[in-house]
Amino acid sequence: MYFLYIDVRHWFDYFWGQCTGEECGSGGVQTRTIWCIHMEGWTTHHSHCHHMEKPESQRQCFKVCDWHQDLFEWEASEWGSCVLVPFFSNELKLRATECITAQHGIQRRKVYCVRTSNRTTVSSRICEFFSQKPPVEQACLVPCPQDCVVSDFNSWSSCSKTCGAGLQHRTRHVLATSMYGGANCPNLTETRTCSSHVDCPAGEDEYQYSLKVGAWSECRMPHHKDALLSGRTTVDFSTMSNENNTATLHTLASHQHFHHTHHHLAHAHIKYPASWELEVGYQTRHVRCTRSDGKNAMLSLCTKDKSPLTFQTCVIPKDCQTSDWSSWSPCSKTCRSTDLSPGYRLRSRIMTQITVGGGKRCPALEEKEACNIIGDLLPNCPRYVWRTTDWGECRILPLLSQQNRRLANISLLCGGGIQTRKTYCVQVPDASAPHHRKEGKGKNAFISVDLGLCDGEEPPLAVQHCSIPCQHYCLLTGWSPWGACLYDSCEEPHGKKGFRQRRREVLWESSGTLGTCPHLTEFIPCDDPACYLWQVQQEGRCIPTKNSCGPGAAIQNVTCVNAKGEDVPDAYCVEGPPLAEEACEVPCSADCVVGPWSSWSTCSHSCASKTAEGRQSRTRTVLAIPQKDGKACPAGPALEQWRVCNDHPCVVFHWEASAWGPCIEDTSMALNGTSLQNGTITCAVGVQIRKVICVKMNAGPVVNKRCSDSSRPETVRPCLLPCKRDCIVTPFSEWTTCPSTCLPGKNATAATQSRYRTIIQRAANGGQECPDTLYEERECESLRVCPVYRWRTHKWSSCSLVPESVRRGLSGPGETCGKGLETRGVSCVGQSGESANMTECLQWAGPLPPQIRECRVACKDDCTLTAWSKFSECAGCGSSRIRKRSLAGKDSKKKETCLNKELHPLEETETCPCDEFLSQPCGNWSACILPDPSVLGSSQGWMSHREVKDCGQGLRYRAVACINQQENLVSPSLCTESGYIVEVCHIPCPIDCKLSDWSAWSPCSASCGSGLKIRSKWLREKAFNGGRPCPKLDLKNQVYEALPCYSECSQYEWRAEPWSICTINTVDDLPACGEGVQSRKIRSVRTTGNGEDSTVEDSLCDQEEMPPRAQVCYLACPNDCVMAPWGPWSNCPVQCDQDTSRNRSRHILRPAASDNSPCPEMVQSESCVLNSTCFTYQYRVSDWSTCQLSENAICGQGSRFRLLDCIRSDGKVTEVQKCEQFGLINKWILTESCVVNCPVSCVLSEWSPWAECSHSCGSQGQSVRSRRILQDAQEEGRPCPNQLIQTKPCPIRPCYMWVLSDWSPCTVAGAACGEGLRRRNLSCIVHWGNWHESPRQPVKEELCGDVLRQRIQQEMEQPCFVPCPGDCHLTEWSSWSSCQLTCLEGRSFETTGRQARSRAVIIQDMENQDSCPHQVFETQPCKGGKCHSYQWRTGGWSNNERTVWCQRSDGVNVTGGCFPQKRPTTLRHCHPPCTKPFSHCTPSGVCGCEKGYTEVMTTHGFLDYCTRTPGLDNNKKADVKTNSGRLKPGPSKAKDRYNEWTLRPVGPGTEMEIMCADQPVLLRPLNLTLLLTGTGEEFRSMFLHEFIIYYKKDNVQ
Repeated sequence: MYFLYIDVRHWFDYFWGQCTGEECGSGGVQTRTIWCIHMEGWTTHHSHCHHMEKPESQRQCFKVCDWHQDLFEWEASEWGSCVLVPFFSNELKLRATECITAQHGIQRRKVYCVRTSNRTTVSSRICEFFSQKPPVEQACLVPCPQDCVVSDFNSWSSCSKTCGAGLQHRTRHVLATSMYGGANCPNLTETRTCSSHVDCPAGEDEYQYSLKVGAWSECRMPHHKDALLSGRTTVDFSTMSNENNTATLHTLASHQHFHHTHHHLAHAHIKYPASWELEVGYQTRHVRCTRSDGKNAMLSLCTKDKSPLTFQTCVIPKDCQTSDWSSWSPCSKTCRSTDLSPGYRLRSRIMTQITVGGGKRCPALEEKEACNIIGDLLPNCPRYVWRTTDWGECRILPLLSQQNRRLANISLLCGGGIQTRKTYCVQVPDASAPHHRKEGKGKNAFISVDLGLCDGEEPPLAVQHCSIPCQHYCLLTGWSPWGACLYDSCEEPHGKKGFRQRRREVLWESSGTLGTCPHLTEFIPCDDPACYLWQVQQEGRCIPTKNSCGPGAAIQNVTCVNAKGEDVPDAYCVEGPPLAEEACEVPCSADCVVGPWSSWSTCSHSCASKTAEGRQSRTRTVLAIPQKDGKACPAGPALEQWRVCNDHPCVVFHWEASAWGPCIEDTSMALNGTSLQNGTITCAVGVQIRKVICVKMNAGPVVNKRCSDSSRPETVRPCLLPCKRDCIVTPFSEWTTCPSTCLPGKNATAATQSRYRTIIQRAANGGQECPDTLYEERECESLRVCPVYRWRTHKWSSCSLVPESVRRGLSGPGETCGKGLETRGVSCVGQSGESANMTECLQWAGPLPPQIRECRVACKDDCTLTAWSKFSECAGCGSSRIRKRSLAGKDSKKKETCLNKELHPLEETETCPCDEFLSQPCGNWSACILPDPSVLGSSQGWMSHREVKDCGQGLRYRAVACINQQENLVSPSLCTESGYIVEVCHIPCPIDCKLSDWSAWSPCSASCGSGLKIRSKWLREKAFNGGRPCPKLDLKNQVYEALPCYSECSQYEWRAEPWSICTINTVDDLPACGEGVQSRKIRSVRTTGNGEDSTVEDSLCDQEEMPPRAQVCYLACPNDCVMAPWGPWSNCPVQCDQDTSRNRSRHILRPAASDNSPCPEMVQSESCVLNSTCFTYQYRVSDWSTCQLSENAICGQGSRFRLLDCIRSDGKVTEVQKCEQFGLINKWILTESCVVNCPVSCVLSEWSPWAECSHSCGSQGQSVRSRRILQDAQEEGRPCPNQLIQTKPCPIRPCYMWVLSDWSPCTVAGAACGEGLRRRNLSCIVHWGNWHESPRQPVKEELCGDVLRQRIQQEMEQPCFVPCPGDCHLTEWSSWSSCQLTCLEGRSFETTGRQARSRAVIIQDMENQDSCPHQVFETQPCKGGKCHSYQWRTGGWSNNERTVWCQRSDGVNVTGGCFPQKRPTTLRHCHPPCTKPFSHCTPSGVCGCEKGYTEVMTTHGFLDYCTRTPGLDNNKKADVKTNSGRLKPGPSKAKDRYNEWTLRPVGPGTEMEIMCADQPVLLRPLNLTLLLTGTGEEFRSMFLHEFIIYYKKDNVQ
């Protein structure tokens, strides 16, 4: 018995752990855990597993330190293409039927661990110590399979034979190839037989014979001579073209000097060829005669008597050869920018051998690769920011209009102005760089750079408002009355001289610092001054001493008061006080009674002079006459008193202070010195001094003692000394770059470089002055002159033919003659004739001379011609010249071919050269360009600015096209020096708005009280050509100014003289008492305020207010009671309440003699009636004045005013004190600040330098310059011009370009079909810049450059094939299809699209179809693709058939692209078939009748037969009973219902629902359900033949 032992246990190892060790390096240890595992997954003891197979659990390792992390990093490749997941398991199973939008795929990439130093690959385990390995796979989406899409077939070709049976074909082309496993492209060709109605003539050969040639063999040397030359070095030109790669050309031009020197250094060990020699070889081809069925035939059937050409000479091909690559240039990205874009670096190589004879073209001569992609270790890129100079001085002149500039005193201008500053761009160094240069602190530490570097940011403001202080302006009150005669100082009175003063107050004063307000106090010297006086007020009546009448005494109150009327202690009054009682007398009943004294009249003069003095008077009247024994009345003069008033002289003095002087040092001030407060520097404290003198009014200075010393203004005040300011300039900018290329020729002008610096702050107050040098220029270091090399050509070799040995072995002419090739060598020499490397001439010597030309060795049968004669003389421009030759030899003159002038022309004509050119103006005139002021402009790093002045004489330019006699464009220098027509032009200067002068002030708007007075200016001339606009005008085109004014209400008043004595007409001797009449004089006076009133006409006073001239008076008789005049009325309440009253009283002057005649009433009362006996008062303000400025200010800070009135309730204006007496509080603001906006004109930057031309040639070039707005116009400032950009045409230079012609048709030399060549030509043309629109005229090739270099980098010949009759061949390539993207749900799945083209197969003879090639197509990537969708389209039904096609979303009909499963049907069937006469299958799938026939239905609803509809009215149904012998149902309405029935499944089973007119009802709104069983054809047949409808109505089934 044998037992089979199966080991069910094995070792299992875990991952290796981390490398551990005491130190970094190779001494580390790595461990892992080992288990013995049973096959069922559980662990067991180690002894159960084989010990010999146990894996190691410990190994040596390299312990990595933290700093090792900087030495290695992961590097990942780009993700690969997305591939379907089944492809990895070799299952080519595409889920096309399941795919909706896309399928799951996978992308893979490679991940390496590399050294950071040299990017070499190391073991992945090293990088795994630091970070997890990046994923190498990721999921992706693959679009659903896309079938190949082809176009519709084109039309059928003509029949291949004109007689008998032939073939015709039609083709289509590929629009989109299959992708992602879609269906392959179908056949692109359809072929069908065709036959002509014309039979072929009898006896005509069944086949056609054609001479068919093969391709030329490679050019080779006889006797293998070419093998000896295989090691020769050659040079290539392929990327030196001006047209091949413009990006490469630009880079080469900018590094020309670098590359030249680099080649000498880097490739010095390479020996370049000293000359280029060409080798002539030969090439052969096969020739055969082919029959139209593809079989070969005898050559004689095709060639007749002429032998085909089977050999020819050729140039041995040489491939382009290049030097090794140069070293990489430094990376263009040297700093870390915010956009994280990588830099690039370049390397180049040079040609050492050009391509010859169709050899390989040159590879790229320059490579470009990204560098510093991340750039974490690079310093930050410098930032560029705007900086500004200090503000310039405040200027007002720019604010003035043309009109005001002529009128204004420039030196006195003040108020609002503008100040400007310059802006410049500086580079801010990277603060994070450890060693960046620090050149100081402050804004002057940064170097100015070009303004364009700061273009991304808005520059700071270059203009701001400022203000120049105006002379002090004060608004003052009127003068107060003159005060009492006081000592100069009441605290220290001495002497007998004093002063009377009057004052005025400041209502408002300007904020200007220049000057002070006018004097506020005036003085009049006086005698016997007294600061304190006794004031006496009578308190009671006169009380008789003894009896009820007679002498007595009245008590009076005596107080000591100061000059202001305030009570002070009695001790202040020096003189003794007046008596407390005053003697008086009470008249007795028989005495005369005299009334009290009136008030003193106004003083007649305001002051006393030598010729006049002031006087005033008062009067009293007789109230009662005495009896004979009574005390008599005083005489008339005693009733009037006069006194002197205003007896002070008419001399007024005041202090006059000059303006404060400048701030000067004061060594006595303790605050001198410089101190720091809050981190700012405070300059030394100084003093200001002014002069104060005493001035006599209207005279001049007097001694100071004539003015009150106590009121003298101060003459010294402290001030801050202005700080010294040194001039601050920026450091010099970097020197402008010198040209890096060499100078052409020894006499070239030496280049210069410059640098500049900018004044930031100008010196002030004795600071250090600015340096004189702000701009420096120097010559560049000597640049090398461009080297001079030239091509040296060797002699032409003899004409080389195919060797005789080769000719003998080939069919063809046996004579050694015919066409051949001549070659010559080319070498390079220096300026002195020394040999040089060929590469030097390639760079510096211009076009390479041709090294090969065709030649001919005459054969025996050749025509012999003489040499060409010289050209005849030219007759002038536009003429032509001729040269001739003739046939030589008798044989030549007899041969027909020699006499053919097309083959052998005997005369040549060419146009004569002409040096006459025509100037033709082209394009429009430029704008009028003013001459530029030569200022250190904005190109030098700072932006200057100026006030707009765009007028005057300038120039305008128009480009000139220079045309030669052939009407070709040539250099403009041949016609004009500048290339322009220049014309003087004028830009009209702006005319500002002009207003008239101010009119006179209007009268005050109020005849009494406060109002406004107005003056105005009116429009004289509107603004033109961008002048200053007018201010806002009213409807009358006026602008006005308003000021408050005050009209004195009592300016004209009635002045009444005292009443005359009461005149009583007495009869006989009766006493003259009782009622009488008294009169007075009334006159109109004009009050002046100084007491000197003047009489005016009565008409100037209000006649209604004229006082009475006469009145009734009463003179008391003896013994009558005599009353004093009435006292004043008491005041009514402020509100004038009608329920209140006012009183007045009087007292008894003389009591009655008896009690029988009592005294009249002593108190009177009357009601308070508004506007009659009582008045209320309120404040009223006038309108605001316009904003008032200083006389010399244009704009800026000002004030506006208004006046205050006190208005009585009846509208009368009273004194303001009246409102104050009634306790009204004035809350009105009468003065406030205001601002007049300054008319700032537009300020522009200087014009930028003219930019380079937009086109280097042609008539479309323009040069542009621009300027920017630094300050927009404000208020009435001159507006900004519209022209901020100016263009100027560039000189019209001819544009030369190489043009490749289209490919020629395929030509086969010397045969009818076979391998041939298609060629294209390279020509130099001249055009006007828009080459696809302007006419292209051919010119000499030298004008476009080196034609040889251009040709060797173009494909000038292509092999092609001309099919022989009967050959099966491919068509030409179709055009590239439109660019198409792969899209998901209408959205692009990729950024790069594809386009396709194809070649279809053409079968000419069915016998040759076995030798047909396969159809081919190719794709190429493209940009700008579109997403296309595909949709099935259907045509209309015709005989139950319709056309179905697939259409692309752009309207192109295609094959492929649409889902086959969704293809609509093309045929329509009815079941059972419609076999009845005049019946047809309807779109609903049921049988119906043709037009003009009516359906007759069976009881089951099917068509029974069609009957003609009687009559013309189709709406009338036929009577079926009269149309048939047997009973047939009429045209039932079931037909109509049946035509509208449809079926719809109502569940997953076999239950269906009949729909009528798309509603689940049948004639009535009841749900109707058809219950059927069976599926497929059983169900369909059963339903169409017989069905049962359960119609739920009236229980009918």
